[in-house]
Amino acid sequence: MSTLMVIAKEPLPGRVKTRLTPPFSAAEAAGLAEAALADTLDAVARTPAERRVLVLEGRPGPWLPPGFEVVPQASGGLDERLAAAFAGCAGPALLIGMDTPQVTPELLAVDWSQRDAWFGPAADGGFWALGLAVPDPALLRGVPMSVSVTGAVQYERLRAAGLRIGRLPVLRDVDTAEDARLVAADAPAGAFAVELARLTQAARR
Repeated sequence: MSTLMVIAKEPLPGRVKTRLTPPFSAAEAAGLAEAALADTLDAVARTPAERRVLVLEGRPGPWLPPGFEVVPQASGGLDERLAAAFAGCAGPALLIGMDTPQVTPELLAVDWSQRDAWFGPAADGGFWALGLAVPDPALLRGVPMSVSVTGAVQYERLRAAGLRIGRLPVLRDVDTAEDARLVAADAPAGAFAVELARLTQAARR
């Protein structure tokens, strides 16, 4: 059974996108996070899959479309939480975060016929997507997260395991205001770009 997973936090002020403050307020940063999550979930909802899962810290809200299972994030560091998400899958599984609202169904519809893993590097040195044909939590445990070498260490884990790895394009995570501007320019029709434009126009008044 193929699974698409999104790991996310409930978009609450002060809990998400704190690096956007300043220039945005905590409430505005949470609004941008909610828009990014909505775009991400919409892309997943439009991608063929037998199972769609939101691995959530917090509670679901009106931004959650139908057709998703919601499971709570495990405790521990991010490597443990990602490992636990894959442990809940019985077949090929691709996991992404909520920080790349420019993602599309075309990027997510990976072909497992010739690949054991899929890896999507992020511009900041991390990764925005990780897919495993046979989910193995051990491939994630102990990988240092949220540092400049996260992606390199994770990719080497896959390579050292002898997996046939497919590479996805480099995408930019939304962490800073400059990231937000660049990502919105890549997907100008999305909810994230619309919300960013609204906030930017309001600040100019």
